[in-house]
This record gives sequence, structure tokens and C-alpha cells, in this order.
Amino acid sequence: MKPGVRALGIAESYSGERERSTLAGAVVRADGVVDGFAYESCVVGGTDATDAVASLVDALGRPDVRFVLLGAIAPAWYNVLDLSAVHDRAERPVIAVTFEESNGLEDGLRDAFSGDDLERRLETYRALPDRRPTSVDGETVYVRQVGCDPERAEAVVGAFTLAGGRPEPIRVARLAARAGDRYLESG
Repeated sequence: MKPGVRALGIAESYSGERERSTLAGAVVRADGVVDGFAYESCVVGGTDATDAVASLVDALGRPDVRFVLLGAIAPAWYNVLDLSAVHDRAERPVIAVTFEESNGLEDGLRDAFSGDDLERRLETYRALPDRRPTSVDGETVYVRQVGCDPERAEAVVGAFTLAGGRPEPIRVARLAARAGDRYLESG
């Protein structure tokens, strides 16, 4: 991948003291150069994370960003993302990368929610593409993608991972989200 190709990484930080969770978006080139930031928030335990992620893409207004990399599929305590809706709004491939092996979220969703709240989240969760284990820089990550085939998603994740198993756009977005959280807590 050419060094100037850009991806938008989106990650979350939640301090546990507010009703909203901080989402940060970081535009990062494949060579690791950081090229832009944006912030948004979503309700902890809500259902607005998909709209918040799409708002980050819109707020940046960056047609040069070729990929959206997400560091979670259920930020802000089960605020489950609809990857197809993000793809439709972003008009570019969306790749969710998670970092731990898991049996899935259904048990956790059932423990935390009931009725319509549970059904809405289960419907969104079950519509997600399957996750695939992928080896990146000697570490296993789990990838879901919409808007590109699995091989392309794996290549993108590998190209944007400069060290360790975390793609640089997601790593930088996570740092920015944490900094944003600390700022909000201090004010």
C-alpha cells in the first residue's frame, strides 16, 4: 500500500463518570503520519453509536480517506454499531478490528437488557459480518468488514499496523479519545 493512503481510525474512551462516552477519529496515513482529528460522543448504554461514527466521518469531510477502521463493535456499554449503515454513510470500506477472542456479545446483551432494548441490539449484532482471526505482526486480531472482501480487509489492517497488533489509526484514535476524556473530566 502506498505510504500516503489514509484511513480514519475510530476508538472510544469512557471514564465511568459521565452519561456519554467519548469517540475520537484520527486520520492516519499508511506511513504513520497523523493527518487530522475529530470528536463525537454517544450515550452509554444507548443506540446512537452508529450515528455518532457517521457524524465523525461527515465532520472530517475527508474524501481522501479510503478506509474506516473501528476499534470496537459495541462501544459505550453495548451501543452496538451497524457496520452496513456506517458503510452506506461513509461510502468507503468499513473494517472493525477487535483484539480479544470472544464467544460473542449475546450473553452480555441478555444480561444487560430486556424487551425491545435487547431485541434492537440483538438484531443489529446478528446482522454484523462474521469476524475472522487474522495474524498481524505476530499477534491475532479479529476482523469484520463491509465494502471490501476479507482478503482486502486483512491487507489493509496489515498495512496500517506499524508495530504490535493494533492498526495505527485505531491506536492514535484511542489515545485521542483518552485525552479528550481527561479534558472533559478536568472541566
